[in-house]
Amino acid sequence: MEKHENDYHPVEQGDTYDTLGSIATNVADGFTMVAVGDLILSRPLTKYQHPGFGDIIKILHEADVTFGNMEMNIFDIRSFNGSPQAEYGGAYHISLPEIGPDLKAMGFNIVGRANNHTFDWGVEGMRETSRVLDQSGIVHAGAGESRAQAGAARFLETPRGRVALLSFASSFTPMSRACDSAGEAPGRPGLNALRLAKSIVVSREMLDSLRRIRDALPDTEPGREDPNRVVFAGVTYKIGDKIGYSYAPDSRDVDHILQNIRRGKQFSDFLIATNHGHEPGGWSQGAPDYQQSFAHRLIDAGADAYIVHGPHQLRGIEIYKGRPIFYSLGNFMYDPLRTPAGADMFEVYGKDPRVDTDAEVTIDEEAKGYPTADGFVGAVSGPVFYESIVTSSRFEQNQLAELRLYPVELGRSRRFANRGVPRLAPTLQAQAILERLQTLSKPFGTQISIENDVGVIKLHAS
Repeated sequence: MEKHENDYHPVEQGDTYDTLGSIATNVADGFTMVAVGDLILSRPLTKYQHPGFGDIIKILHEADVTFGNMEMNIFDIRSFNGSPQAEYGGAYHISLPEIGPDLKAMGFNIVGRANNHTFDWGVEGMRETSRVLDQSGIVHAGAGESRAQAGAARFLETPRGRVALLSFASSFTPMSRACDSAGEAPGRPGLNALRLAKSIVVSREMLDSLRRIRDALPDTEPGREDPNRVVFAGVTYKIGDKIGYSYAPDSRDVDHILQNIRRGKQFSDFLIATNHGHEPGGWSQGAPDYQQSFAHRLIDAGADAYIVHGPHQLRGIEIYKGRPIFYSLGNFMYDPLRTPAGADMFEVYGKDPRVDTDAEVTIDEEAKGYPTADGFVGAVSGPVFYESIVTSSRFEQNQLAELRLYPVELGRSRRFANRGVPRLAPTLQAQAILERLQTLSKPFGTQISIENDVGVIKLHAS
């Protein structure tokens, strides 16, 4: 593995390290982290009698820290001074200001902000969302007035220890990336970004064919090049054993993230690192090729848990050095139906705002997926996008003792306007969800037992 100067650092006064070399967890016995995936909702939920939702709230309230990925902006569109952006994350997710206190009432006390929807409504939407979360007493990280602010860890005080959250995104709209000041140029508001260089892995025969096509074009400039690599029409192709997509994290962003993890852990007892990444796509149940080694580096730098979300479906779980790594927690709430689509979305999906409705645009979005440069990709209408888990990690003697996985379903069979609210999955569906998660986690050496419709990973005797 390539080494970076920030990979190693002198032991800071007061730091303690566990026997495996990571900065030690320092929480009181019984400390519990509940983590879920994407929070996509447009209305308050606790005031209504949604079947089974109370059982979910009970689990959320049993934790010291309850985390979710905040994938919408919060504001009252009647008084909002911003506008929907030309660059947006595939949909213009917004929710009412009542969502802030409602999330707090559900039990959420910490949320990630860096994702492809952070700037759907520009800097005005980002700032108003921050204001509502602050007023609601919910700690949030991943977005700010500069790269330094967006990248910094934010802290939650709990009776069993101080929790830090560091949030970043590998899937984001280009104009939403924050930057710091340089000389006379001020910093730029935005999100904490992890840039990835994407390439496509092909066979030798495929690469030779691509090279011949490229060389036949009139704008090709001759020159020396890597015989195992071709850049064609702005896309990098390289030879490999398995055809697919490959990603290389930007070393500057990696160093920035690792430094902030070390800093955050030095001022906390427990640190959560979270990434919003769609790679290689919402169709994939496997993590991108860079993700496992990168996750290990985060844990080595001081993270006590690494949570990925973005693909809108579950991926595997790994336990590395006694810390949980969730390669995707899928959707936890998927209720975007009452949000304005915006004129750009109407155009993309071939709808007319004088005739069609916002909900009809959203229905097409689910069926076709998000727009890309070469069409639509990542339809989110299948059953797996309406199935997920609530994870509960319990720590004893500063070690992960037990991880419980509660399968949930989001009501795909319900009327379209009532979908997206989680409840504990019935037995047959729960078994299917957990068995799929067993299969996805097996390559990481993770063993999940099933006890009374709950997945259980046990590490140390409590």
